[in-house]
Amino acid sequence: MAKYIDLSYTIEEGLAVHPYDEALKLSRSKFLVGDGFNDSRFDSGMHVGTHIDAPSHMTTREFFISDYLPERFIGKACLLDVRNQALIEMQDAYHDRVSTDDIVLLYTGFDSQFGSDTYFEAHPVIDEALAAFFIEKRVKMVAMDMPSPDRWPFDIHKMLLDQDILIMENLRGLGALLDCDAIEIIALPMKIKAEGSPVRVVAKVE
Repeated sequence: MAKYIDLSYTIEEGLAVHPYDEALKLSRSKFLVGDGFNDSRFDSGMHVGTHIDAPSHMTTREFFISDYLPERFIGKACLLDVRNQALIEMQDAYHDRVSTDDIVLLYTGFDSQFGSDTYFEAHPVIDEALAAFFIEKRVKMVAMDMPSPDRWPFDIHKMLLDQDILIMENLRGLGALLDCDAIEIIALPMKIKAEGSPVRVVAKVE
């Protein structure tokens, strides 16, 4: 029987955000007693919590989240255990494990640092050769339990996004997928004309 595992952070007041981003604001704007209904206001950048980057985030390619069909955010996933690697490098075994149109999940275990300065400033990074391999394989998305695949000047971002490979950041709980035989990722963002979007990510596992 299939099981569904939530891999996302809850969007809430006080959620840790990257130092480059402003704090999100989430507050009640209408109240059942007095207004007759409850409503909330949400003010945030698109790259808070668990989110997806589209090409227009860091390239001149004018592809927004809303330009993609729903199936672009759903697919078979390949989990790579890359824990304890400050530099995540290419390995020969990946040739057989990663397939075209896969959603590649990089399990670093770095979500244990979420909310700390270490999480945003000392996370692992992807080696250029591995990014080139993902491009050669034509994967549909590279996803990770850390805030970014790289640091300034964000060359890995640019490599992947320029080749229409989406980037999903700030996943959590990937360790729960280690012993799963088959993983399908469902990561539907808002249909928003922007360079990125928060997303609720669910793994369907057998």
